[in-house]
Amino acid sequence: MEQIQRESMDYDIVVVGAGPSGLSAAIKIKQLAKENEIDISVCVVEKGSEIGAHILSGNVFDPRALDELIPDWKDLSTPIQVSVKKDSVRYLLNEKITIPAPTFLTPTFKNHGNYIISLGNLCRWMGEYAESLEIDIFPGFPASSLIIENDCIVGVITGDMGISFEGKQKESFEPGVELRAKYTILSEGCRGHLGKEVIEKFNLDENKDPQHYGIGFKEVWDIDPKLHEEGLVIHTLGWPAKGTVSGSYFYHGENNQAYIGYVVPLDYKNPHTSPFDEFQQWKHQSSISKYLKGGKRVSYGARALIKGGFQSRPKMSFPGGLLVGDDAGTLNFPRIKGAHTAMKSGMVAGQTIIDAFMKDDLKDDLVEYEENFSNSWVNQELHKARNWNPFLHKYGPYIGVLLAGMDQFLFRGKLPFTLKASKPDHLTLKTADQMPKIDYPKPDGTISFDKLSSVFLSNTNHAEDQPCHLVLKDENIPLEENLPKYDEPAQRYCPAGVYEIIEEEGKKKFQINSQNCVHCKTCDIKDPAQNITWITPEGMGGPNYPNM
Repeated sequence: MEQIQRESMDYDIVVVGAGPSGLSAAIKIKQLAKENEIDISVCVVEKGSEIGAHILSGNVFDPRALDELIPDWKDLSTPIQVSVKKDSVRYLLNEKITIPAPTFLTPTFKNHGNYIISLGNLCRWMGEYAESLEIDIFPGFPASSLIIENDCIVGVITGDMGISFEGKQKESFEPGVELRAKYTILSEGCRGHLGKEVIEKFNLDENKDPQHYGIGFKEVWDIDPKLHEEGLVIHTLGWPAKGTVSGSYFYHGENNQAYIGYVVPLDYKNPHTSPFDEFQQWKHQSSISKYLKGGKRVSYGARALIKGGFQSRPKMSFPGGLLVGDDAGTLNFPRIKGAHTAMKSGMVAGQTIIDAFMKDDLKDDLVEYEENFSNSWVNQELHKARNWNPFLHKYGPYIGVLLAGMDQFLFRGKLPFTLKASKPDHLTLKTADQMPKIDYPKPDGTISFDKLSSVFLSNTNHAEDQPCHLVLKDENIPLEENLPKYDEPAQRYCPAGVYEIIEEEGKKKFQINSQNCVHCKTCDIKDPAQNITWITPEGMGGPNYPNM
């Protein structure tokens, strides 16, 4: 095959992903470069059509990292406007009964000093701030592959445009561009495909626990002003979870809007579980539905989240670059917060890179990053939370929650031991005949909805005539293994109706509706055969979240 001729651009630093960690890294580098009178060129590539288009998060925001990065942010026109006024933690016994939990027993859910925000809008603002520092930002340009020379990462190649479904060049073909750099920072978010490749290539997760994940849903609602309590933060556990430690949030933001969502850990055992339907069912709980009656759902999205924590975090440096944010797994799961920790990891990465430039010591592997991260407050925070996830993995939704709560409330995360959670999420499923089927209620179209109408609200779009970005290693596995063993769980764990078992001419077929994909990465994580690989589609494909 004839080699594609590509344009090449050289930078000192290339950042992949314009989320909170990547933008913080870029901003920190430019700030320190100016202070030290060093000329460093930085570019950020983002696969979304604009900054924030692929960002989805609750979000109750801890401003600690932002206070350090941009100390005068309160004097600027930021989208951080609503401070938390009240916390409410509840256990849902069933559809009708709610048991409030005293906040002093739930220290990880105390949010005094935090803010209810749209993380997507914060990233948009940070992008504008970054551009004011002469950082080049290229939205709509996914980094599709790594440039590897002499076993070192020396940059990325952006995705080709104008390739047909069959893999042939169309008349509109435009080759991707080589972006070469002294250092490449991977900040793609949870299960980033380049981060996944780097971790495997350089064995960065050696002697670590496997990473663990959840799938998080979010909807934005316009609710009745009479029912809206700006600054109210609600978290729940319990119903309708079935054998998992699923939890929810209901945040009263600005402009009479509510940000609501549900998180299902992906270590669940029952292949009949449908996280999407569980989320829709949760909204009918009486203490939740009372806020939604008369309201209007205006946005929907879903995204995998990374929750393995301290024991699962890989080595964060590699020859030619660094991992930051959820590419490395910096979420504090007990607090359900990751923006501030992601930002701090990016800032530590930025400081490490500037130190190398100052010393004129641009070695391939900046191993100092690991030490700098370990000495930061973000590592201390993650260390305190380290036993939360293993307690839940080992002891389940009742005893596990009790023990994890004792760890955080009584011992403040300072137990003299560190537990392991050594079973990866894709190996936890039992066979379909071992587990009960689940009969989820049908959506009513008012409070609960189906997948397709939900995907419509995510503004998801992919060009139809392009290669499928959901790649099967073996096309026979869905029907020959996953269907008889697990009733093909992809039909249910996907939040966008991408995967279906249909019949054509009397034969079953595994159909992939890739145009529906909201880029949550759940299939890449939960498929029991690890047969599905998510890769980048053409630029600007995927969801276009306006306010998530």
